[in-house]
Amino acid sequence: MASTAFLGSLSLERGVHAAGDDELKLALIGCGGRGSGAANQALKTAGKVKLVAMADAFQDRLESSLGNLRQQHPTKIDVPPERRFVGFEGYKQAIALADVVVLAAPPGFRPLHFAEAVNQGKHVFMEKPVAVDGPGVKRVLAAAAESKQKNLKVVVGLQRHYQPGYLEIMKRIHDGMIGDVYALRCYWNDQGVWVKEREAGQSEMEYQMRNWYYFVWLSGDHIVEQHVHNLDVCNWVKQAYPTKCVGMGGRQVRTGKEYGEIYDHHAVEFEYEDGARMFSQCRHIRGCWNSVSEHAIGSKYLADLSGHVIRDPSANNKIVWRYRTTQPVDPYQKEHDDLFDAIRNNKPLNDAENGARSTLTGVMGRVATYTGQVVLAEDVLESDIDTMPSKLAWDAPPKSLPDKDGWYKISVPGKDVAI
Repeated sequence: MASTAFLGSLSLERGVHAAGDDELKLALIGCGGRGSGAANQALKTAGKVKLVAMADAFQDRLESSLGNLRQQHPTKIDVPPERRFVGFEGYKQAIALADVVVLAAPPGFRPLHFAEAVNQGKHVFMEKPVAVDGPGVKRVLAAAAESKQKNLKVVVGLQRHYQPGYLEIMKRIHDGMIGDVYALRCYWNDQGVWVKEREAGQSEMEYQMRNWYYFVWLSGDHIVEQHVHNLDVCNWVKQAYPTKCVGMGGRQVRTGKEYGEIYDHHAVEFEYEDGARMFSQCRHIRGCWNSVSEHAIGSKYLADLSGHVIRDPSANNKIVWRYRTTQPVDPYQKEHDDLFDAIRNNKPLNDAENGARSTLTGVMGRVATYTGQVVLAEDVLESDIDTMPSKLAWDAPPKSLPDKDGWYKISVPGKDVAI
């Protein structure tokens, strides 16, 4: 593990722009599967780029990621032991060594890491969501404004914005093809994700960090962590963000101790300022109807956004437009291609504010389902309830702790009313 004293020998301010043939130095913060995938895609972009630093809370995860990336890009990896940072503070040293940073630690850390990257003047790719609570969103919005002032390039991993089918259907919707948009439907209903069992000798902090998906301070619940993709697409249709919402949800099937404190289903009705509604479902239950999709209901036509199809409901749902291509584009790769092109050629590109606003949509939905109350966007954004632990250390307690039998407190609508 690299020493924090090493930071003192580094220049924290590098030039924010690079000539087209300059080598760009990359740092990876958060070395799990998504972070490793994002680093792989960054290293595939046109021009010279080299991974020079990595940071993760866990040594084993960092070393596994490094080994895999070396196999994929043997000439583009230069991360000796002194540039491998392990623990809660290593992100600062890793960011200082780079021109471009990939931020892919659990989402609860994103506001902290993004603010540091912007403070150091670095270009950023950060995974979605960009926060898990109101204070985190507010911090990202402040850093987003600073990043624009510094002309930094920022891409958020809402990759549908880089997918041609979505781009083409959005052009038609925004040109008025389906008429006025009165309502939207969106879904992330599937079987759920991995679970990490508790191991002997783990501190509570380590257990929650390993099993991060099931704790609000780390993931935001799956309405924020995954469903943000679909909520963001609907916001894109409206070119606006909901102002309030109501909803319901709970834990009906995924009820074991290993599932921490999050729900297994949410259903939320969001309202935009113009009165349009978005009807949202997300569910992690096996053996049920699955759908990951978005749909817009216009005064003239219906749009299947994820299917890239527009239909006429007055003509037996006849297809009036469909996106077709013979050259598929990988949106996960395209977002990195566009980021590095913007850096090398000083093109405008900054997704941070939209990433924060769509993340806020997900947080609103979670607060609505947990409390059973009408929730206003402004109240969530101005909330002082910060889910992040007051201290980040392996022996420090998270704010959510199990009882003597190992059970975590589950929010009960009608009783838990805090934002």
